[in-house]
Amino acid sequence: MRFEAVKEYMLQRLKRGLAPNLFYHGMHHTVDVMKAAERLAEMESIVGADKTILMTAALLHDAGFLIRYKDNENLSAGMCWNLLPRFGYSYSEIMVVVQLILSTSIPQKPYDKLSSILCDSDLDYLGRDDFFIIGCNLRREWKEYGRELSVKEWYIQQIEFLSAHHYFTRSSTMIREEKKLRHLEYLTRLVNKK
Repeated sequence: MRFEAVKEYMLQRLKRGLAPNLFYHGMHHTVDVMKAAERLAEMESIVGADKTILMTAALLHDAGFLIRYKDNENLSAGMCWNLLPRFGYSYSEIMVVVQLILSTSIPQKPYDKLSSILCDSDLDYLGRDDFFIIGCNLRREWKEYGRELSVKEWYIQQIEFLSAHHYFTRSSTMIREEKKLRHLEYLTRLVNKK
């Protein structure tokens, strides 16, 4: 598995090919998810081939946005079968990457430690200081793609999402859950004021 080569190729492709109005799902999101996956892999003691497979899934999890906005996880998974053999990935390695990517589809459905790490990495921002900035970018992106919500509707949607969400790894729960709950509490107060 030549991860560094596929990473270089894919980041260039994302940089050139993603629509400029992907304010949330742009290349910056892929890089953010990869950083979170790297940090969680270390915290969860994931090394070697497992880490390479995890990082490959983080790199490719939203590659489907190169093709279209809806159903991107299935497109991302399909792209793996065309791309990864050229970089020395075996059938069984690609199959794991594909399953990891599919587990990130909302509602997330992780099935083991690697998929739990990827799912937590994809929504790492929910428990970070930049939660509201990233959320504004997602709302703006949704508007571009035909799903416009008022500020109050957006807050209610965020409250519902945060209320239903939980982190799957012990590491994410430890470093992100408390702040995520504070965001939820703040949003709830905002909605109840209006």
